[in-house]
Amino acid sequence: MLRFALLYAALLLGANAAFAIDPAALEALRKGDMAHLIVAPEPKPLPDVPFTDDEGRPVSLSDWRGKVVLLNFWSVSCVPCREEMPALNALEKAMGGDDFAVVPIAFGYNHPAALARFVETYQIDALPLLLDKARALSARAGVVAPPVTLLLDREGREVARLIGGADWDSPEARALISALIDDPAS
Repeated sequence: MLRFALLYAALLLGANAAFAIDPAALEALRKGDMAHLIVAPEPKPLPDVPFTDDEGRPVSLSDWRGKVVLLNFWSVSCVPCREEMPALNALEKAMGGDDFAVVPIAFGYNHPAALARFVETYQIDALPLLLDKARALSARAGVVAPPVTLLLDREGREVARLIGGADWDSPEARALISALIDDPAS
């Protein structure tokens, strides 16, 4: 009986890698603004480097483990960021929950008054205000200039990246995210 249990566990562990989302499936969903998406040939681990919330409390990507995450690096001085943030807010309202979260991180120095003005001007009411002032996470993730968006599987691994702005509330973006949510390995 023990042998059967060990064999079954080994098969399950091996099956997890086999069930990882097929990059070709994501490639097929690269339409509209998502055409610029760079799909990773295999999921890439990200470091669990701490950043902070707007009150200075430490936060890390592991806080969202178990969810598909749209990780967006942005700045108040970035014009494309201003254009895409309302779509990210709408996406969180429409799809956020137990299986998915939009996690926007303002990286580098962003003046607190400018951040508050940004949130009020663009009516960002569904997203947390997260900060990577020292650029610890963004640098380790290879982010040079905003906006850069990473799609993470449920284990916190990068499966795709989009450099530049996009309409994240578009049908094409929702289809891509739904595919990740519905994938048993993601």
